[in-house]
Amino acid sequence: MTGYGDAHLHADGVSVSVEIRSVNNRYFKLTVRGNELFSGIESQIEALTRKHINRGTITINLRVKSDATADKYRIDTNVLQSYVQQIHQLGSQIGISETPHWDSVLQLPGVVQENTDNDDEQFNAWPVIEKTIQTALKKFDSMRQHEGETTTVDLRENLATIAKYLEQIEAKSPNVVAGYRDRMTERVNKVLEEFDVTIDPATLLREVAIFTDRVNISEEVVRLKSHLQQFETFLTQQESTGRKLDFLTQELFRETNTIGSKANDAEIAKAVVEMKTAIEKIREQVQNIE
Repeated sequence: MTGYGDAHLHADGVSVSVEIRSVNNRYFKLTVRGNELFSGIESQIEALTRKHINRGTITINLRVKSDATADKYRIDTNVLQSYVQQIHQLGSQIGISETPHWDSVLQLPGVVQENTDNDDEQFNAWPVIEKTIQTALKKFDSMRQHEGETTTVDLRENLATIAKYLEQIEAKSPNVVAGYRDRMTERVNKVLEEFDVTIDPATLLREVAIFTDRVNISEEVVRLKSHLQQFETFLTQQESTGRKLDFLTQELFRETNTIGSKANDAEIAKAVVEMKTAIEKIREQVQNIE
């Protein structure tokens, strides 16, 4: 399900900024972007994220910055001496004898270096990072909750559309066989009159019986009703049901498609088209559900 959440926290000498985005995906896929220094805690971030999100392509942007303190930096004297010597040599060559300003020299690359220990840095910063991610995930959940309510309303409207046309199909289906029997009788009688021949009534009944069996959609109708009831049940459950709804959507389409191929009736065919349209809308929405 799509969602967004962010959080910022400064504590224990660490500033953390987290931004979480998610787009639809049938599976769980996490990407963590941020300081390379903290790449070693991705497994902890994933474990924390999976407690809230089961499906989706999730991107977490993580920014961690430690407060500057004197003991975190050191001056590389070898690099500094090399710079000073080069400056003096260049000054002698071009006739400049001024002493270089220290504030300028200290800003040269490599003169001031940061004392870092990745493991210690990650260990010390993790409590703040964890708390910030949890705050962002709460915002993320709140946004998804609102979207989920809207999605549920839309799903129920499409389910109602399917149920309405299914009711029409169920009422129409007995007339399909009767209509076929009448049309066949009329055609047979016309042929009999034209060619002056007779036909065994049992033969006609047998053909009608074969057609009746071929166009019988009662089983498909019963299964569709069951799937619609199951779908509604899953919508009221609190746990993750996305995969179940995805499966049910496939079954709804399969049964509806079978009805369309068996019914052999124009009105039923129109109803099937409307049902397929509603199922396709459901299929798109189900991708948003965990």
